[in-house]
Amino acid sequence: MKSHFLVFLFFLLTTVAGGVLAQAELSPAELFRRARLATFVQKDYPEALRLVQLALQKTPDNAPMRILLSRVYMLTNKREEAREELDIVLKRNPQNREALNQYIELEYAATDPAAALSYINKALEFYPQDEEYMLKKAQALYDVKDYPEAFILINDILVRYPHNPEAKALATQIRTFASLDQITLSYDFFYFNKNYNSALNETPWHIANIAYGHRTNRGIVIGRVNYANRFGSSGLQVEAEAYPRISPRFYSYVNVGYSGNEPIFPRFRAGYSLYANLPQSYEADLGLRYLRFSSATWIYTASAGKYFSNYWFNLRTYLVPGIQSLSHSYTFTTRYYFDTADDFLSVAIGSGISPDENRSILLDRPQQLSSRKVDVWYSSRINKVNVLLLTGTWFNEAQPDRARGTQLSFGIMYQRRF
Repeated sequence: MKSHFLVFLFFLLTTVAGGVLAQAELSPAELFRRARLATFVQKDYPEALRLVQLALQKTPDNAPMRILLSRVYMLTNKREEAREELDIVLKRNPQNREALNQYIELEYAATDPAAALSYINKALEFYPQDEEYMLKKAQALYDVKDYPEAFILINDILVRYPHNPEAKALATQIRTFASLDQITLSYDFFYFNKNYNSALNETPWHIANIAYGHRTNRGIVIGRVNYANRFGSSGLQVEAEAYPRISPRFYSYVNVGYSGNEPIFPRFRAGYSLYANLPQSYEADLGLRYLRFSSATWIYTASAGKYFSNYWFNLRTYLVPGIQSLSHSYTFTTRYYFDTADDFLSVAIGSGISPDENRSILLDRPQQLSSRKVDVWYSSRINKVNVLLLTGTWFNEAQPDRARGTQLSFGIMYQRRF
């Protein structure tokens, strides 16, 4: 009986030892494969830990194996050990995307979104403007209740990636909590060359405004006071403007204004446009504008736009029905975005006058003849809450009984958000 027991014990020991020796002879790649199988399919974490540690004994510098070891530690609530393994990987290669992603996930598992945010920021140093990391950062900012910053960032993401469904869903969440106020100051100078009459040539125009905007979960509402010195006189105009969000696909523009200082400003002005975010990063809008000088002027507008990489292209037209003819203007705009939606360079070429321009007072003159224009805008966000915009325009138009006139305008805008 004793001899049978000894034989059984010998058989068991040789079998186990043979299995261990066999596994020791497995290649690191095969051990890694089996460790992944034990981790993600079989959920056998002790076996996964044993296999990946055995693989690392053979290839200690293998980053994917060490990241897998960190994953096993994380799944078994050994977060400090998990961090140590990821630190080893990131010390050797700070740009390792898989390690960065797992560190972010690890800190979220530890219910520490602030720590996760710090690793997201590190990732963005190596992968700036990356869609995945920008979205992770917006989520982290929301989770740490930094709603104004989250609001700014999610809008930047939607400019670059307007059809990202996760971004749209997160934007809806953030808008529920975010309220962002802003004060805007702007000034524009208009010069008319000697081909214009003396009233225009000898008295350049000066236009300034101050505006206050309040952003809610339904959109932004703006109140504005405009000052102008033109035609040798000064005047004021008050405006109210809003961009109500109708749905994730549609939003609108609404504007009304009044002035008692004609012809410096129209007595009444109003506008409405409906905007649609379309598939494949396209957008479009339809709208109308109303200006009341000595008589009423109705203007109809439409545009189509496309986001491509960091670029935005847009073609817009304004149509002004007349008694005998239809006046029309066209503008094609190309915009390049740098870091955010507030950092860009735009160049536009076109013809005609837009009722949304400060020179729209000229729409009250007799029927416009041919005209050409070039606009340039440069915008930059400074320290997250300041926006500076510089503009310049060259405008050249035909005049009845006169040589073509040239206008030059320069503008500056400063916006403070709080």
